[in-house]
Amino acid sequence: MEILLTTVFVLGYAAIAFEHSTNVNKAAIALLTGVLCWTVYMLSSASPDEVNAQLLEHFGDLSGILFFLLSAMVIVELVDAHNGFQLITNRIKTTSPRKLLWLVGFITFFLSSALDNLTTTIVMISLLRKIVHNHEDRLLFAGIIVIAANAGGAWTPIGDVTTTMLWIGNQITTGGIIKHVFLPSLACLLVPLLYLSWRIKIQPLNLHPAHEEKPNNTTASERNTVFMLGVGGLLFVPIFKTLTHLPPYMGILLVLGVLWTVTEFIHHKKNDEDKGRFTVVRALQRVDAASVLFFLGILVAISALQSAGLLTHLAEWLSKTIGDQDTIVVTIGLLSAIIDNVPLVAAAMGMYPLEQFPTDHSFWLMLAYCAGTGGSCLIIGSAAGVAAMGMEKIDFFWYFKRISLLALLGYFAGVAVYLLQEQIF
Repeated sequence: MEILLTTVFVLGYAAIAFEHSTNVNKAAIALLTGVLCWTVYMLSSASPDEVNAQLLEHFGDLSGILFFLLSAMVIVELVDAHNGFQLITNRIKTTSPRKLLWLVGFITFFLSSALDNLTTTIVMISLLRKIVHNHEDRLLFAGIIVIAANAGGAWTPIGDVTTTMLWIGNQITTGGIIKHVFLPSLACLLVPLLYLSWRIKIQPLNLHPAHEEKPNNTTASERNTVFMLGVGGLLFVPIFKTLTHLPPYMGILLVLGVLWTVTEFIHHKKNDEDKGRFTVVRALQRVDAASVLFFLGILVAISALQSAGLLTHLAEWLSKTIGDQDTIVVTIGLLSAIIDNVPLVAAAMGMYPLEQFPTDHSFWLMLAYCAGTGGSCLIIGSAAGVAAMGMEKIDFFWYFKRISLLALLGYFAGVAVYLLQEQIF
């Protein structure tokens, strides 16, 4: 069973990577892979009821992630429909690709620490579309956004799903992760930015002039209101989670409900044709549903591997084969580029009890960094990468050739900074 399950996953993964050769949409392959993985697991199980219970439990977690993703995309589309992003794009005047790279990188890095890497990627790529006209130029910036979003999300307990897991499980504290992981995460971003500034030659960018924004019959007051509610609402989600202890998707559903109500009120006096362009219904039509289904398929396939115990066996094999604590954590981080970091961290949390590695132990803090940033090495290695891939139609091999090495250099630079600061302090 384990061999067949692994084979199905690997073949599905390869088909996704070769999407442009097979001409089959990656979302279709991901869905097929996810269902086939669970089919193999079910047919090899002696207890179908137990497998169904596991599937139901996983879908409870997956639905929260998917509703979060869908709600965030609708909020961004609503802000975009009202030309709300003009507040930012009109203030970006530089046509220098190097200056814009640094600006985009640092905005993403710090925004991701306050929101999360997935939402930040959606917001920043939506902004990027308003600034950079040429798609080929935009791809490079999208790659930096993925690296910056994952690096920014690794040094706070609310910036990444895995850091939130470790925080809730009492493996890390807020002060501990910020103190120990901020500098490694910063190094993870700085190295790719420095390399690109030094080596990459790009012509001056073709930016969207502000006056070319399409008229949409919204006033400045309406644009500002929707922008403030949308972006402010996204920033409010982690606060809502802290105050209520409800999962993040409940917070973002609250924000969507409020924004929906406000936009209905703002446009209620307009005729149906004018009002229709600013509704949630129209925003849902513009959302890339294929990206959501791709994300679903990948997570379903990973959950099958997790339920079958393959990821736990992998973690145990690493412990027996490698032995060294730091090397194991670095390896887990690199594996997260292939296998989702959530089940890998979950497996590590199950393998190593707090009695062995207490709260804020170096193992957990380094794991937070490595699992959070290692996924940047491949486009489908993180939620941020999957979102960027869907929104900008990024080819797997384009990312592998142009961005993966930069992400890998940044990853190991952060590891070096982490180990160095541990030696010093």
